[in-house]
Amino acid sequence: MSEEKRELRSIRLHIYDKEFPIKIYADEEEMYRKAAKFATNTVAAYTAQSNGQMSTIDILYMALMDVALKYELEAVRNDTTPYTDILRTITSEIEQTLSSESR
Repeated sequence: MSEEKRELRSIRLHIYDKEFPIKIYADEEEMYRKAAKFATNTVAAYTAQSNGQMSTIDILYMALMDVALKYELEAVRNDTTPYTDILRTITSEIEQTLSSESR
């Protein structure tokens, strides 16, 4: 779907103890809500672990680090380069075999 035909929607997104008015594409609302819930749960977990020993900003930095680490791990897990390399090799071998058999 082209960008200019997508419906924009105004929502209020609750993240931990704050509400944010944002405009999003309607078809992305569920992802935004799931992401907000994940962020809320992550901040809540660090808040509970800190037992009042960390500042709010430190808790937010730790939660941000947690989310960034999960993002990086997922990127590595989804790296298709090794599969692409194997497919290139196999394709090359198949082409060579077919080429030699057709002679």
